Amino acid sequence: MARKSWIQREKKREKLEHKYHLIRRSSKKEIRKVGLLNDQRKIHGKLQSPPRNSSPTRLRRRCFSTGRARANYRDFGLTGHRLREMINRCLLPGVTGSSW
Repeated sequence: MARKSWIQREKKREKLEHKYHLIRRSSKKEIRKVGLLNDQRKIHGKLQSPPRNSSPTRLRRRCFSTGRARANYRDFGLTGHRLREMINRCLLPGVTGSSW
């Protein structure tokens, strides 16, 4: 189980990312439209003004049940360990575990 402070920090980052999403997107569109390098630098400075944690690259996918940040499978939203347990208990329909 992940520490609750880490999970809360991730939720805070998600809120910030959602809040500043339109500002970032519009600034990136302006940079593409402007041809002069000096104007691009000014707009790039505007792009750097929002908080660091509002960047989408700082978000991490977490396991739905445990909150673990590593070894996540996007399709299921679970870590490998939890996914294997659920497959063995036949809780995921249509998914078969590998055997050799």
